[in-house]
Amino acid sequence: MTQNNIKKSIFILVGIFSLFVSGCVNKNRQEVPLYDTVNVVENLVINENSVPIFPKKAALTTDMAQHFALDLPKRCTVNWNNQSVVSVIPEEKIEIVRLNVGDELPDLKVTDYEFKKVLVKEALEKLLEDTKISVIEDQKTFEKISGSIMTSPLGDAVDLMAKLGHVYYFYDAEFKEIHLTPQGKWMLKMPKDETMIMAILDAMRGADIHNLLVNWQDKTVVFEGDYQTEREVAKILADVASKKYVLAWDIDVYRVYPKTDNAIVWMNMLPAFGESNIRMSIPGVVGRALVVSPEINTKTLQEFISQQASMVLISQGTFAIPNGWQSRFDIGQCGKEDRLETDLIIGATGTYGNYGGYKKIDAKIVLSTTNGELTSFQIPSNVGDNYVIMGIPTHSFVTTPETLISPFAELVVFMSPRLISIVEANQAKQATPLVGDELREFLNE
Repeated sequence: MTQNNIKKSIFILVGIFSLFVSGCVNKNRQEVPLYDTVNVVENLVINENSVPIFPKKAALTTDMAQHFALDLPKRCTVNWNNQSVVSVIPEEKIEIVRLNVGDELPDLKVTDYEFKKVLVKEALEKLLEDTKISVIEDQKTFEKISGSIMTSPLGDAVDLMAKLGHVYYFYDAEFKEIHLTPQGKWMLKMPKDETMIMAILDAMRGADIHNLLVNWQDKTVVFEGDYQTEREVAKILADVASKKYVLAWDIDVYRVYPKTDNAIVWMNMLPAFGESNIRMSIPGVVGRALVVSPEINTKTLQEFISQQASMVLISQGTFAIPNGWQSRFDIGQCGKEDRLETDLIIGATGTYGNYGGYKKIDAKIVLSTTNGELTSFQIPSNVGDNYVIMGIPTHSFVTTPETLISPFAELVVFMSPRLISIVEANQAKQATPLVGDELREFLNE
């Protein structure tokens, strides 16, 4: 074969091989699906047919489930069209009942028994050594007790020793066992008035008593704790029983945006409403509080502000305190979580009674955030008056160096106090709002 023929053969073979390879490539291209977009996220190829892959999270309650609360609709709703300035409710006994007390102890007598600086378990074991009753500590107790019993039923003797040792017990008659534990469980039988219930719940939470199981249908609260918890609750109930008034505030919280590059001219309230409808002006470290007449309410206030600014309701609700106590309203609890003002708290301490010869509500209103107190106002007012807190810059809640919110935007809080009078049951069989002559007679007492 000549050299030219060899070159021609090689060229032909190369051509055939190229066509074969080209055909394979085209075939493979047809078999591989094509996508318009391919995203690479943390080394994972994500496309329209992919299944999303998320990092594993710990077994924690989701936020939406965590925030579920049956009392929020009661706390976060105000019926401004049907608001009572003064209500009268009958006095009701608040009963506390210990749960899981077990069976009754045998009808035995204790005579001439003395114990000195011993654990409750040791004292009971010595007392019951001639019986078939055993003593079991479900949780370790450490309090040592001393005392003597001359003559007493067994049940009373065990009650005494348990109280001295700050422990609780229950008796299992089937197995003849007395079980000791430092933790107890109770049920509170609450008043029928829901405002009273919320006031007591807030007082208990304020005393660091949590995990309260509230049954709004039968008006009961179940809680657990130790001897100190029981004492705190007993103190709260005794204090509530001694009070004759409960104070409550209905609240609207607005963010206000001026329509121009100027702040709201609040002095225009004087010609708009008349000087007689603005009782007091109280400056704070930040902002100012006005005590105003009932003529200035949520509707008339919105009408006034709308002439100069746009306003958005960011939170609304109510809270109550027994006379002389303190409580708080959490803006974020009754508003959207993405608000700048989410961590704002409105706290109040108040009393109703004699104020220099006048019957007034003497309240201290404090606005604070997680960073501390923002401002406060000492506000004495007549029953029926309202509060307008103004001039709190929205920029007080901005945490970034720059913001799109106008520097003239501000927080406005409207508060309307209510008085609940607690009277003897024979004077009022049910809760009654006072209006007309009855209201005037109450205020003139």
